Amino acid sequence: MALYSEKVMDHFKNPRNVGKLDDADGIGEVGNARCGDIMKIYIKVENDVITDVKFNTFGCGSAIASSSMATEMIKGKPISQALELTNKAVAEALDGLPAHKLHCSVLAEEAIRSAIKDYYDKNGIEYDKAMFPDPTGEDEHAHGDDE
Repeated sequence: MALYSEKVMDHFKNPRNVGKLDDADGIGEVGNARCGDIMKIYIKVENDVITDVKFNTFGCGSAIASSSMATEMIKGKPISQALELTNKAVAEALDGLPAHKLHCSVLAEEAIRSAIKDYYDKNGIEYDKAMFPDPTGEDEHAHGDDE
């Protein structure tokens, strides 16, 4: 049995939306220094729709695949829909991730939320702070010593 699905391998070998948006309306960066996964998401927003999105990820194949898939899932969508994106939806769209790599999809969700929060902050748009939990604390994407 293969450890990674064909979709994970495709998004790892041929990631979509890689790069940087110099004129980004929102930038989100999250990571876990212990495991080395760091994701940076850039969004361009027009009329409350994410018209472009790019990412830079330093990490394993699952982290790159999760970033790639997550950007594909929010591109062209209203911000309200992008905020509904869950790590579970990212993992399912990739036809699954190994249990010890699910934290990669969590980071993708957090990076998107961070970019949207940055957009809101830069534009003085009010939001419910409960929608944007602080991803800097120790949480479910912490790693054990087995990696």
